[in-house]
Amino acid sequence: QVQLMESGGGSVQSGGSLRLSCEFSESMNSPYCMGWFRQAPGRSREGVATIDSDGSQSYADSVEDRFIIDEDNAKRILYLQMNSLTPEDTAMYYCAADRKSCYDISYDPRRYLGQGTQVTVSS
Repeated sequence: QVQLMESGGGSVQSGGSLRLSCEFSESMNSPYCMGWFRQAPGRSREGVATIDSDGSQSYADSVEDRFIIDEDNAKRILYLQMNSLTPEDTAMYYCAADRKSCYDISYDPRRYLGQGTQVTVSS
């Protein structure tokens, strides 16, 4: 069972940036899909970004051009660089992964989930 551990959350003012990290307990061999999703109180889960083992990335419209997903295979870390944050980005952020391509799971990895890291953006 792959363990995921997020870090990097915190409080920031609107317009600021944060970089989230997700450390994997073991390497993921291709094919795989890694991603970030978020959930705010009273709202449903929202996929934020995914990255496939072939390097392709996808983003939710709400974060396109502001967030960047990246991975360091050697360090077994998944990143989410978040720029130009707004109060609407406030949520618990989770990393997730699956041993299938993002396309095959509709860009919604759920097999392995982290515990989450809180991001709070104040106006």
